[in-house]
Amino acid sequence: MKLRRKILLAIILLVFIPVIVMGIVTYVNFSNAMEKKSNNFYWISLKETDRKLKFALSEITSTTNSAITQPPMQQALKQQNFVLTYDNKQLINNLLFIQPMITSFSIYSKDRLIYQYNAPMSFAEMERQTWFSAMERAEGRPVWSGPGENGSAAAGKPVLIQARVIKDFYSLEDIGYLVVYVKPDLLDQIFWEAATLREGDILLVNKQGNIVFNKSGEHIGEWTEFPFLQENYVQEQDYYIDNYQDKRSLITYLPSDNSDWYLAAITPMNLISAESASVRNLAIILGVVSLLSAFLFDRFFIRRLVRIINSAVNGMKRVKQGIFMPIAVPLRAHDESDSLIDGFNRMSSQINELIEQVQAEQSSKKEAELKALMAQINPHFIYNSLESINSMAVIAGNKDISRMVISLGRLLRISISQNQELIPLQMEFEHVRHYLDIQKFRFGEKFLYQLELPDSLKYVMTQKLIVQPIVENALYHAIEHMDEQGTITVSAQENGNDVIIIVKDNGPGFDLAVLMSQWNKERANPKKYSDSGVGLKNVHERLNIRFGHPYGIMVCSSPGFGSAICIRIPKIQPT
Repeated sequence: MKLRRKILLAIILLVFIPVIVMGIVTYVNFSNAMEKKSNNFYWISLKETDRKLKFALSEITSTTNSAITQPPMQQALKQQNFVLTYDNKQLINNLLFIQPMITSFSIYSKDRLIYQYNAPMSFAEMERQTWFSAMERAEGRPVWSGPGENGSAAAGKPVLIQARVIKDFYSLEDIGYLVVYVKPDLLDQIFWEAATLREGDILLVNKQGNIVFNKSGEHIGEWTEFPFLQENYVQEQDYYIDNYQDKRSLITYLPSDNSDWYLAAITPMNLISAESASVRNLAIILGVVSLLSAFLFDRFFIRRLVRIINSAVNGMKRVKQGIFMPIAVPLRAHDESDSLIDGFNRMSSQINELIEQVQAEQSSKKEAELKALMAQINPHFIYNSLESINSMAVIAGNKDISRMVISLGRLLRISISQNQELIPLQMEFEHVRHYLDIQKFRFGEKFLYQLELPDSLKYVMTQKLIVQPIVENALYHAIEHMDEQGTITVSAQENGNDVIIIVKDNGPGFDLAVLMSQWNKERANPKKYSDSGVGLKNVHERLNIRFGHPYGIMVCSSPGFGSAICIRIPKIQPT
């Protein structure tokens, strides 16, 4: 797969898909939260509505409880052919109409209508009512029948009916029936105060599925099918989503205190969806924006970056073939891609220059080798001249001149004649000994020296001319300025895989400022190398370049306590 497609695919996988997934998850979670929030809202509303309904029906029941135990009603039902006088009728009216919600009532014996007020329903008609059998089974407990189940709503005169069996106060035998008609305003007031969402509704339904009453006043008496009305219905939650009146709705239900009724709250799902529509729309917008951003990013950045990378790859292929051609950038973006191209062009140019330089150095090296072959006669001439001087000194009987000439010859032989960079440590110490012997002719008894080289280190290989410059530095900067006799000690010792060469003197020592001054002077005045050999910094840099970072010299000195220069070299055995 091409790099551009990989980057675009990565952007889609890492940005676009997570945004879409996050949007979907957020929308689903928000929708579920809104469903639970609506359910909790309606569940509380249903509980409050049922509490008010229970209280209102209890007031009616308390009135009828008191009325059916009073003597006027008991006597009218227990005595055969009892004729209700006007006063008895008034007493009965006063017992029931003390409750303002009661509009009318009927009192029946076991076989006929005894007394009614604005409710001229015969005994035979009463027996045909849907609530009659339930009233008889209730054994004196009140049975309620709402407008949607007693047929009053369909007739256009909705009313709430309470029917109950009247028992003898003393024997508890059934002696008659009381049917009380209650204003529907009682239900209107309770359901009107119930809290609902916009377009929501609260229903009162019986177990047969008839809508007894609802807040909106619509569909009272109609039959509807609710799953929770079934006997074997099992549901962990007190709400579910289903169709109601051809609308997808959230249905929250609650069993009423009246065991024959259920309270149900209806919330159209479009209301809940409207709450989460903004989240859904935002998720869609974010998805479209992220996808569009990915393509724009590909169009205006990735394509150019891939083109630059391809140019760099092609340039590297040309470099591999030995063609050092700079990469041209038609349009600069002033970012890291420009640095990549500029760096490649500089690298290509530098490689080309280095190749030319190496070629020139190879040519110069060959020329220098020819000159060196031609100049080999010069060291032999020097050695022969020194031999002649030594012979003359011996003939003249001057042994000091002879020894000095011999030491100088051997010193020059090590310095000039050795073509190898690495020499045995024994030879390096021998070179130092000849140098100090020559200096003894100059300084006399001004100083003493001591060389300590263990036999195990004599043939360890080291870079030549690394100890003599240190000894020369100690001689000229420490011993020469002393009034008393000086001492120079050169020793070597093993340190693991390394060798430590220590050059000590008992001179006046120096502080850090003096050391840095001499160190910088060696860098600023290269002429010193031609005057007095090579300096401390030169020895350190040669060792560091030859063997690497851990190797070089370490200076230990303090005013009045002498100096110690430690030279650290690797332990290289001869091959």
